[in-house]
Amino acid sequence: MEKVIITAAICGAEVTKEDNPNLPVTPEELAEAALEAERAGAAIIHLHVRDQEGKPTQSKEVFAEVIDRMKEKGVTAIIQPSTGGAAGMSWQERIQPVYLKPEMATLDCGTVNFGDEIFVNDLPLMRNFAREMQKYNILPELECFEPGHIYNALQLKKEGLLEGHLHFDLVLGVPGAIKASIKNLLFMVELLPPEATWTVAGIGRHQLPMATHAILMGGHVRVGFEDNIYYTRGVLAESNAQLVARIVRLAGELGREIATPDEARRILGLSWKFYV
Repeated sequence: MEKVIITAAICGAEVTKEDNPNLPVTPEELAEAALEAERAGAAIIHLHVRDQEGKPTQSKEVFAEVIDRMKEKGVTAIIQPSTGGAAGMSWQERIQPVYLKPEMATLDCGTVNFGDEIFVNDLPLMRNFAREMQKYNILPELECFEPGHIYNALQLKKEGLLEGHLHFDLVLGVPGAIKASIKNLLFMVELLPPEATWTVAGIGRHQLPMATHAILMGGHVRVGFEDNIYYTRGVLAESNAQLVARIVRLAGELGREIATPDEARRILGLSWKFYV
């Protein structure tokens, strides 16, 4: 099996310091969290940012400030901005970080119930995101919260809006979307093209069991405060790095090595960008 790519989703749009005081939200905190996560074994930093009041924002300027801070600290991991933003944002608002020309960015592949809210991603919106990422040679991470979202992504490929390597993030356990279970994970993986790579993001208490099965199945793993704020039941995680380090240990016990940022670039077909 190829090496495991660990993604650290260090902040998210919904979690607050009231939920976990260790949550990084300021540019300096996010930069430090990214560096710690990379040192622990993360090859990708999935990035949301906050405004001065701690609220989610898709401001290009805020993303630029945070990314610059990360690079100044020595982060070499793939920095993957979110274009999901928060429920209710327009696609024009959500797309802003793409214009910073990152190596990767997320592309949400369908509308989904998100707790009490609706996260809207219709096909016209998805086409807009795909065209903009295509324009800047950005690899989309195809975020799929339901099996039908995989078919939406394949429709974009059929239309020529996704070229080259396909990388999926299978998100299981969002309230209102597909539940996190081994059966559901197997089902979704079987829908993917054989040449695609995939990561699993288990929400809340499902993060560790979904990560374990992803490692065993040859997939990749996402952990971090965006998806889960606890280390064990009732015990808040101290940092994103702590959650990453657990996956490194677990993968070692299960016979999978951990991909460095450069190795992750090669697995995802990004190495040409890194060395240009």
